[in-house]
Amino acid sequence: MDAIVERIMYASRWLLAPIYLGLSLALVALGIKFFQEIFHVLPHIFEMSEADLVLVVLSLIDIALVSGLIIMVMFTSYENFVSRIDLSDDTEKLSWLGTLDTSTLKSKVAASIVAISSIHLLKIFVNAANVENDKLLWYVVIHITFVISAVAMGLLDKSTRKH
Repeated sequence: MDAIVERIMYASRWLLAPIYLGLSLALVALGIKFFQEIFHVLPHIFEMSEADLVLVVLSLIDIALVSGLIIMVMFTSYENFVSRIDLSDDTEKLSWLGTLDTSTLKSKVAASIVAISSIHLLKIFVNAANVENDKLLWYVVIHITFVISAVAMGLLDKSTRKH
């Protein structure tokens, strides 16, 4: 009986595969939004103010950071929880593929969230004249919370990691 339960539990890891496949669809959606933003800006590039252009570029950077985060989570989680990704020797392979464990992934996700939050905060500061002071304060508090959380996770990971 134990063997059957353990086999079923072990096989259930494949229920995660469609979730990771769904993340690739989210990547497609972000790619569409990225190019939609570019095609929206290009006709107006000469009439835009520098601040507006900076806001658009920051949005594009934000999309790129989130896209990289999706790739990292998708591949690392698949390899750690579902199955090893077997690529032929002539296929280009990402250098970090197969080397990130869940602890390292958590640190990288936390760092990515801080970077994404920084981009959002920078966008808000560029447009600070149109943002109420109390909302500006909350944006800063939320960002600082992300930073403190990432640092705390890193310190906790460092203190619990075996040498």
